Amino acid sequence: MNKPKYFLYARKSTEDDDKQVMSIESQLFEMREFARKENLEILTEFQESKSAKTPGRPVFNKMMEQINSLEGFGVLAWHPDRLARNSIDGGQVIYAVDQKKIVSLRFPTFWFEPTPQGLFMLQVAFGQSKYYSDNLTQNVKRGMRAKLRRGEWLTRAPFGYVNNKAKKVIEPHPVHSQIIVRAYEEYAKGTHGLVSLSHFLFDLGLTTKAGTPLGKASVKRILTNRAYLGFTKHKDEWFDGSFAPILSPKLFEAVQVVLSANARPRKTRLGHNFPFTNLFRCGECDSMITAQWATGRHGGRYRYYRCTKKKGSCSQGYVREDVLADQLKTQLQTISLCDAYTAYMLGKVEEWEKAENTASQSGVQNLSDSIKASEARMDKLVESYLDGDIPKDLYLKKKDEIMRATLTLKEKKKDFAHQGNNWVEPLREWILDTKQATFLSSSDDFSEIAAFVKKVGTNPSVRDKTARFSVSSPFGFVLQGKARFPLASSRASSTRSLSRDEVSFCDPTGNRTPVSWMRTMCPSR
Repeated sequence: MNKPKYFLYARKSTEDDDKQVMSIESQLFEMREFARKENLEILTEFQESKSAKTPGRPVFNKMMEQINSLEGFGVLAWHPDRLARNSIDGGQVIYAVDQKKIVSLRFPTFWFEPTPQGLFMLQVAFGQSKYYSDNLTQNVKRGMRAKLRRGEWLTRAPFGYVNNKAKKVIEPHPVHSQIIVRAYEEYAKGTHGLVSLSHFLFDLGLTTKAGTPLGKASVKRILTNRAYLGFTKHKDEWFDGSFAPILSPKLFEAVQVVLSANARPRKTRLGHNFPFTNLFRCGECDSMITAQWATGRHGGRYRYYRCTKKKGSCSQGYVREDVLADQLKTQLQTISLCDAYTAYMLGKVEEWEKAENTASQSGVQNLSDSIKASEARMDKLVESYLDGDIPKDLYLKKKDEIMRATLTLKEKKKDFAHQGNNWVEPLREWILDTKQATFLSSSDDFSEIAAFVKKVGTNPSVRDKTARFSVSSPFGFVLQGKARFPLASSRASSTRSLSRDEVSFCDPTGNRTPVSWMRTMCPSR
């Protein structure tokens, strides 16, 4: 009887190139050495990176098709579990042996003869392989559930975090986490699309493996990744995590609003860099002010601003960009304060904040009750889902809403411990604005000037080649004080001593509390 020729089959369980990289190579080496010692002739080698837990392996099926179309061939594999870990594929192999399609099965680690006893042992080996696979699945799922209960991240840390192998947790990366925060802050401003944000991240070092800017889908995944809120994910479901968040719920939700608004953006042409466009209206006809390049008398190229005249006839002419900028800087000087004043006022804000930085017990209790109510809704939602009362897609949607709402309530409760923040931050921001006005009044960064005017000014307009804008009441307080203390607009050192009158100017609360004074000065804040 002629010795059969063999099909050699080697398999590893994962398609990931980074895992089990030596598995197939070591199998091939051992089986070729085994074939040499046993004088077995290898006809064809089949290699596959696919789990055998379920049917449908393309390379295995191709090998079985060739076996079923021929007769008298053998199969060489490292172990029966390389051939099958499910009953269908195992049945195919046993049936092929019964039909004499496979006349020999050889394994370096397992004995087999095509006899009733050998087939029985082969069935036992396939059954053990299936049992091991099924049991492994249950153990993995049990481990996953335990990790989710502990709030652990289950896979490789997302960008912005780093795996702490010693503690088996993920932690914010000292640099990458700040890149994520910057990305969210930039996108929340509404000045970036997904493509421009991709280039922004590219400049910060976040690229693809090929060193190119991220695609739009990758950027959007970053902007919607709830892991940055401290949530952990399993399949399509999010759970409370035990690791530190990178983002605040407020910033995350602000980005979601911008993403939603930009879901179907209008097509606009790319324009030139005109920093004062979309800022001014015409003081005569109320049309928007636009910009264009023009050539001056001596051949120089200048940027000019003019009325679009879209609301009818208008007599307003052109005004050069540098002239507009000088006019704005002159107005910024009127609402600026020197370093000595701002340093003193910021010091007073710190004193007020410390004096009133006690939590309101009733407010904290209300937030605690709201958190408990939200958690109760979550429990009721889970019970309804487990009882089959609601479909999975609705369950996941409602669960996500409740988790985000609960996180927001917890963040409010945390911030409520600093009761003064409701008025301190606007006050501190206003003082810093007066300091920023001082800096911008001598700056040549027209984009920053335009952004600042948008922030603090109202009704900016251009009429008779003159730029104007109004400011809110706190800056009116600065205008009044500067009539008394001209030094307020200079770059005076923050270390100099202030006079009694100047101290009174910088601390205008009198007998009123800082809260009431702030509400009077900044009712819109």
